[in-house]
Amino acid sequence: MDATTDARTDRYDLEGALARARVASRSVATLDRDAALRRVADALVAAAPEVLAANADDVARARAAGTSEALVDRLALSDVRLRQIAEAVRQVADLPDPLGRVVAGWRLPNGLEVRQVTVPFGVIGMVYESRPNVTVDAFALAFKAGSAAVLRGSADALASNRALVAAMRAALATAGAPVDALAFVDDPDRARVAELLRARGRVDLVIPRGGAGLIRHVVETAQVPVIETGVGNCHLYVHEDADLDVAEAILLDGKVRRPGVCNALETLLVHAGAAERFVPRAVAALHAAGVTVHGCPSTSALAGADGDQVVPATEADWATEYLGPEIALRVVDDLDAAIEHVRAFGSQHSEAIVTRSRDAGRRFQADVDAAVVYVNASTRFTDGFEFGFGAEIGISTQKLHARGPLGLAALVTTKHLVEGDGQVRG
Repeated sequence: MDATTDARTDRYDLEGALARARVASRSVATLDRDAALRRVADALVAAAPEVLAANADDVARARAAGTSEALVDRLALSDVRLRQIAEAVRQVADLPDPLGRVVAGWRLPNGLEVRQVTVPFGVIGMVYESRPNVTVDAFALAFKAGSAAVLRGSADALASNRALVAAMRAALATAGAPVDALAFVDDPDRARVAELLRARGRVDLVIPRGGAGLIRHVVETAQVPVIETGVGNCHLYVHEDADLDVAEAILLDGKVRRPGVCNALETLLVHAGAAERFVPRAVAALHAAGVTVHGCPSTSALAGADGDQVVPATEADWATEYLGPEIALRVVDDLDAAIEHVRAFGSQHSEAIVTRSRDAGRRFQADVDAAVVYVNASTRFTDGFEFGFGAEIGISTQKLHARGPLGLAALVTTKHLVEGDGQVRG
């Protein structure tokens, strides 16, 4: 593990770690990165006893602190999950090399040959919360993309991250790769985040992943370039002609399966023409699954026997990312009203419509501004692995550089290579 500290202050030496990461980054692109990543994957499996013991300590502390079970689920590792994380690293190793790809090439009238090719960023910083799998995914993707990674996870997962990083750095050493291509900010003090965000010239890119507060802090205070990953206030709109069996299946998949993830559903919108048939069914299914429904007046009136369990929704509910077993439900007049609601309260992450009408589906996709817009499919598919990108580093909700699942293609930049035979501009 990168346990560098300043002996005089007994404080993590971030400046030293960044300097070593910069040096390491200069050789990453020329390494056999795939072989090194496969060693990392094997090392993670071999280190399962240490990693799972450390994770159990983190989980116990989280529960003792009153953390919700949905968020504990994001933190918890198991032997199965750890093997899945290692497999994701192998899949990254199997992906095509993102470096040296010719994006475009052309010949100028003066004879100059121009090529735009993909190259590494250099040093990529990652600031994230709770989920220890991000520690592995972020490193694997940055390394495959030819960059060094500087990782700053949350205090909640500190023991887990230490164990994961120790295993990965040891694997890099055995592979003959520079261990400083992976730097872990082993200090829970939030001042280290501020230092990382001010490290212009030493860090080429920072990516935040977590709750709205963390992302807002990074975006508003960073002096280095940022790719903003967003919160997921995701909606499902059930149109008047929807297949209600399909709608219920998508609703439960999106809300119940893993409610603490960013692509989970947070709001259900139902067309007034389908409300009498679908609202009672939806509320009953959600309650049976242990989900609290925050509903508009029409929801309570239509919910039948479950109506007295519906919590009256406030204006704040429409903008809430619950990240747990809660959902907002609103009956809307028509497709236009649904689109306007999403425009007002959505986070530009993932939105879905259930409809038999191709026109309604195309209209929803055209008019809803989000990174991913679904017709008759669950928002839970917004994921780099599901999209075929391999592991992902987050879901970008911004519009510059990258949008949607951030896979390898988003973690490289370009430069122009120009060849001539003596041309001068004159």
